[in-house]
Parts: sequence; C-alpha cells; structure tokens
Amino acid sequence: MPVRESEAIILRTYPLGDADRLVSMLTRSFGRIKGVVKGARKPKSAFGGLLEPLTYLRVWFYENETRELVRFNQAELIESFLDVQQDYAAGIGLALLAEVSEAVLPERESSDSAFRLLLLAARTIKQTRDPAFPVAYFCLWTVKLAGWLPDLTACVKCGRSAANEAMYAAAAYPGLACARCKRPGMQLMPGQSLSAARRMLSERLDRLAAEPAPVSPGREFQEYLLDMIEHNGERKLHTRRLLEAHA
Repeated sequence: MPVRESEAIILRTYPLGDADRLVSMLTRSFGRIKGVVKGARKPKSAFGGLLEPLTYLRVWFYENETRELVRFNQAELIESFLDVQQDYAAGIGLALLAEVSEAVLPERESSDSAFRLLLLAARTIKQTRDPAFPVAYFCLWTVKLAGWLPDLTACVKCGRSAANEAMYAAAAYPGLACARCKRPGMQLMPGQSLSAARRMLSERLDRLAAEPAPVSPGREFQEYLLDMIEHNGERKLHTRRLLEAHA
C-alpha cells in the first residue's frame, strides 16, 4: 500500500470500537476522504488533540484501492482552532463550515478552491470571533463552486435587470425571478442583498471582513443559500438551526 501525504482539515470524527476513531477530513490533494486512526482514543495516542474539528494539519495515510477507508498513520499540526470553539457563536460557525463541506463535497474529488475557501473562512472566524459574514461568504462560494448559483444579474425568464432591484428566488427553482415572473413559493431577495452578493463574488473574504462595516447579503439571501445546500445536498443541516437560534 503506497503512503499518501497531504494537507488536510478535520471535518468530523466518530468513535470506532474501543480505541479507534473514524475520521472525515478534507485534503488538499485528494479531496474529502474517510479513514481510521488506530488507537486514537487511547490516552497516549500520538494524534492527541489533532483530531478536533477544523484542525489544519499535514497527514500521512495508507490507501488500499479495494477499500473505501484509508488508514492514517501520522499527522503534523499546522494550525489549531480549538480555542475558537470555546466561543459558542464562533464554534457553531466553524461546525457549520464542516457540516456544509461534508454535505456538498463528493468523496475523492480534489478541489484546491474548496480547500482554500474552507481554510480562509475558518481563519476569518478565528480572527473576528463573529461567524455571520464568514459563513455567508463561505456558503455563497460553496454554492457557486458546486454549480448551483443562478445568475444574480437578471430575471431568468424575461431578462429584467436585477441591478438595484428586488428579485424572488427559491431553492427548488432555477434562477431569480422579477415581480412579474415570480412563482408560488419564491421568497423576496432585496436589491441590496443581491448587490452585496455580487460584490462578495468579486473580492476576497479577508479583504471584505477587514472593512469597518462589511457588506452583508442579509438574512433572506443567506437562508436561500442554505436552502440550496440542503435541497441539493439532500440533507438537513443541524448546525443551521443552532446558528439561527443564536442569531
């Protein structure tokens, strides 16, 4: 079995047997993978606190082409987010990043863009301790990278411009619709929300977050993004409810 090496971000871990852990992580080189860490739950495990969610590390693992799970044998810490999780709101934000990544990203398909997006969003939450804007940016770009984001500049049916004008949208329908073309069940997307989203698609998260008053797509548009993730990912996001309850 060849040894693989990659940068990785921990998404989730599960107890396995009496002493092991099953680990889901996003790697830069191999995409999202799952594997076993032998003895991870033992007090003297070499992995120690390296398996906390969103931990950024370098991993080495064995891969057998006939098996779904890899076997991790070594890890080296690059950056920890453990202290951030002591803050309740920031911790929920980090958990949502991980849950969305698991819901959207297919296994064994590498995406450097998705990896860099997750790391940048986590670092911004770590720096600001406020998850609202980083989570909105992360969800917007996740939906775009997945190919689910509609054209935010015009009505999908009649072509009416969305510049400075409210539109309507729903996860089950492709595209935005103007007031004349909207369908039952579509929700209002304020013009300023769409304008903010378009700007977020053209600038880096860290630059926008450094502004005194970062642009915000607003509650309605963020709910629309999360609806699209749940609709296309075919699962409910547990952390979404926690984040909304805390807002």
